Amino acid sequence: MNAGKSTSLLQVAHNYEERDQHVLLMTPALDDRAGKGRIASRLGIGRDAVSFTHRTDLAAVVRARYMQQPIDCVLIDEAQFLSEEQAWQLSSLADTDNIPVMCYGIRTDAFGNAFPGSAVLLAIADKLVEMKTICHCGRKATMSLRVDEKGNAIRMGQQIAIGGNDRYVSCCRKHWKEAMGLR
Repeated sequence: MNAGKSTSLLQVAHNYEERDQHVLLMTPALDDRAGKGRIASRLGIGRDAVSFTHRTDLAAVVRARYMQQPIDCVLIDEAQFLSEEQAWQLSSLADTDNIPVMCYGIRTDAFGNAFPGSAVLLAIADKLVEMKTICHCGRKATMSLRVDEKGNAIRMGQQIAIGGNDRYVSCCRKHWKEAMGLR
């Protein structure tokens, strides 16, 4: 949360396109805060993207689009919502089709548990780049705290609850643990 992942993804897309290369932007359908099939940054920039569900065969979608126009890079926003199978499909695109794939997302949910797709990506990625943001105390924020409308920590619930700054606060592990009532 709040580390500039979508902004970075959009910048990468721009850099490829400046070199007359073709990118395929993809985003999960369940995160429609910017509109279905749209990636948007808190800075106000955005782009249309291919929307997918947890059942979508991402490799098949990319390969079908590649037949229409070569793709030089696939960019995935909100990668934490990938299924484990989709993470492996993306690895096939990189390994078999030689198409670079860059995934942008978070590692854990608001309760400190890994998202299934994120866990696979962390295990098999060729390269990991951590984008940093800070906690209110100034330390590196590594956790996302889900809050209610009054700013109180929500300590249990569904793993996926779509929201932005209205529902989540980036914080360091120490302050996340305090808010969650953990030691």
